[in-house]
Amino acid sequence: MKECCVPENDVPMWPSDDKDTSSTEPKGTKGESEATVWLPMTGLANGKTEELAVPKVTPESGSWFQPVVEVEEEPDVPETPTPQWSAFEPATPVEAVKPEEPEAPKTVFVQPVQPRQTDKPDWEQFDRGAPTPTRDHELARPEPRPEPPPQQPPRRPEPSRVEPPSPAPVPSATMHARPVRIEPAEERFDAEATVGIQQPEPPSQEPPAAEAESAPAPKPKRKRKALLITTLVVVLLLAGMGGAAAMPKVSNRLGLPWAPNAPKGEIPKPAGVTRVLHGPDINGAGPTKDGLAAALAGPAGAPDLGTLTGTVVDAATGEVLWDKNSGTPLTPASTTKILVVAAALLSMEHGTQFSTKIVQGAEPGTVVLVAGGDPSLTALPLGTDSPLYPGAAHVDDLVAQVKKAVGGKISKVQLDISLFKGPTAAKGWDPEDTAAGNTYMAPVLPVMADGGRTDPKNDHSPRVANPAAALTQKIAGKLEAQAGGTTTAPKDAKVLGEVKSQPLTEFANSLLQLSDNLMADVLARQLALAKGVEPSFTGGAAATMDVLKQAGFDLTGVQINDGSGLSDQNKIPAKVLSEILAVAAAPDGKDPRTPKLRPLLAGLPVAGGSGTLEKRYGDPASSAGRGWVRGKTGTLSGVNTLAGVVLDTDGRMLVFALMSSGSDQNKGRAALDVVAATLHKCGCR
Repeated sequence: MKECCVPENDVPMWPSDDKDTSSTEPKGTKGESEATVWLPMTGLANGKTEELAVPKVTPESGSWFQPVVEVEEEPDVPETPTPQWSAFEPATPVEAVKPEEPEAPKTVFVQPVQPRQTDKPDWEQFDRGAPTPTRDHELARPEPRPEPPPQQPPRRPEPSRVEPPSPAPVPSATMHARPVRIEPAEERFDAEATVGIQQPEPPSQEPPAAEAESAPAPKPKRKRKALLITTLVVVLLLAGMGGAAAMPKVSNRLGLPWAPNAPKGEIPKPAGVTRVLHGPDINGAGPTKDGLAAALAGPAGAPDLGTLTGTVVDAATGEVLWDKNSGTPLTPASTTKILVVAAALLSMEHGTQFSTKIVQGAEPGTVVLVAGGDPSLTALPLGTDSPLYPGAAHVDDLVAQVKKAVGGKISKVQLDISLFKGPTAAKGWDPEDTAAGNTYMAPVLPVMADGGRTDPKNDHSPRVANPAAALTQKIAGKLEAQAGGTTTAPKDAKVLGEVKSQPLTEFANSLLQLSDNLMADVLARQLALAKGVEPSFTGGAAATMDVLKQAGFDLTGVQINDGSGLSDQNKIPAKVLSEILAVAAAPDGKDPRTPKLRPLLAGLPVAGGSGTLEKRYGDPASSAGRGWVRGKTGTLSGVNTLAGVVLDTDGRMLVFALMSSGSDQNKGRAALDVVAATLHKCGCR
C-alpha cells in the first residue's frame, strides 16, 4: 500500500489534465511502462462544464470507488436514513469490478498525483466516519454486485479535531481527489486523506459513533469558558473577603483571631458584678472648713485671679464651707444666664414650646410670617438635626405646610415681629455686639434661623445684621414669592403652617452649653410674656428678679440689664449664684424648689468634655478636674467667672461660685480652673 500525505497547506491538488497516469500494475516495477488513459469527461471536450459522476459506495462493496457506468437515469428513490459518504475520496487503484451487464463500459480510475513525501503520513489525521453524500451530491447509478470485502487494514482511533465546514472542491486538472465529509444535516466538511483505508460500516439508524467522537460541538468550549469565568469570580470573591477580613474594623466586629481587639490571653471566667447607680454621698462626713481653707489657700490666692470673690457650699447640708467676700457684687458676665434659666424653670412649664407661624395675609396671594420668639428655627434640610440646637424646628417643614394649605400661587411674604418690644440691644452693650459679622450676638428679634448665623453648624460663624428679614427672604424664595416687608398679621387669620421649638428644658440646655447670648435674652422676654410684663430688656430683667425673689432667694446687690450678661453694668454677688445652684443640687425631697431647678445642672458644661469647658482643663495643674467639674463660664474684658458643682474624692457634692475681676482672660480662666480642680482632689477633713 502506498504512503500518502496531504500537502502542508491542506489544499487538495487535482491532476493538471484528464489523463490517467496510473497503471494497472503497481508503479515502479522494472521494465513496466506507464499507461496513459483518458478519463471520460464528455462535457470538457465540447467546452462545457459538468460535474463528474460519483460512484456510489456501500459498505459491502469493499472499495471506495465503484465503476462509473453510463446508464439511463433512474427515477429518484426515497431517501433512506443511511448516512451519506463523501463525494470524493483519494484511493489506491484497484481492479475494476465488472457489472452483470454484458455491455459494461470501460472503467477508468484516477491516480492522484503524489506530492513529494518526506515523512510518513500522520495516521491520526485520517477520518473514519465520513457519511455518504446527500441526494444533492449523488448521481444516479445502478446498484453494484456485492463482492467479498477485501482484507482491511487495522483501524486507528478517530481524531478529535473538526475541520470548519467548506464547500466540496470541483475537480480540475490541477487538483488531487480530496475526501469531503457531508454530515447528515447536509453540512460539508473537508476530511483527511484516507488512501487505502477501508471505511467502517456506518450504522443504519444512528450517526456513527466515530463521527460523534471526532466532531465535538462548541459546547465544551463554552463550558470551559463558563468554568473559567466562574473560577475567576470565586477567586475574586475570596480575595475580596480576605481583604475585608484583614481590615481592623471588620476583624474586630467578627472577632477573628488576628483582630486588633482580640484577647491577648485567656478569657477570664465570668464573675458576678453588681453595679448600682447612686447619687452623691449625703450621709458621710463632708469636708471641714479648716481642711478646705488649707487646700484652697494657694490656688485661691494666685495673683492671676486679680480680685477674687467666691464661696463653696456643701450641697447635702447647705453649709457654707469656704467664703471669700461672696456678698460683694461683681460683674458676672455670662453667669447671669444662671439667674434667667432658674427663673424660667421656676415659673414656666418645662414642656413649654415657642411657636412660629405663617398665616393668611390681608390681600389675596399674601401670607405673613408671624414671629413667636424662637431663634433656634433651623434652615437645615428636613432629616438633618441641628448640632447647635438639637430638636429645633425646620424652616422646610413650615414651608411644606404652607404649600399644602394654599395649593395656589403665593405672590408675597410679609413679616410680623410685633411680639417683642423695645430696642434690640441692651444698656451696657458694646455697639459692635450687634453689628453684622459679629460671632456671638445678633439683634434680639422674635424670629430668625439658626440664631442668625451664616453657617447653621458652626457656633462661631458670623451673624447677619437683620436675621428676621433674612429668614423672610429665604421663605419667600422657597414659596416662589417676593418678600413684602413688615406688617401686623390680621386678627384671627387662618394659620397655613406652624412649627414649634424644642421644650423649655432642652432650650435651656442648649443655651447653657453654648452660652448662647441671643437665646438667653429671648428667654428673658419669654419669661416677661409669661409674667404679663413687657417683653423687652427691662421687662425681662424685672421678671427674672421677681420670680427669684418670690422663690425665696436673697437678691441683695443684684442688678441686671439683660439676660445674657453682655452688659458690663450687671452686678451679682457670688453667694446668689451658689445659693441657686445649691438648691438645684440638693438631695431629693429636701427643698420643694429642687425638682424645678434640677434641669439647670444638666445644662452645665463638663470640664474638658462639652460646651464652653470642652477645651479647658488641659493643663497639668487643673487636669484632675477633667470630667468632674461642671460649671457655667463667664468672660468679659477683665472679668472671669465660673460657677457650678464638683464631686470631691469622698463623693461629696460641692457647689462653688468664683468671680474674678481685673484679671487677664487666659490666665484668669486657667487660675479659676485650678481652684475648681482642687475641690475635686480634696477630702479636706
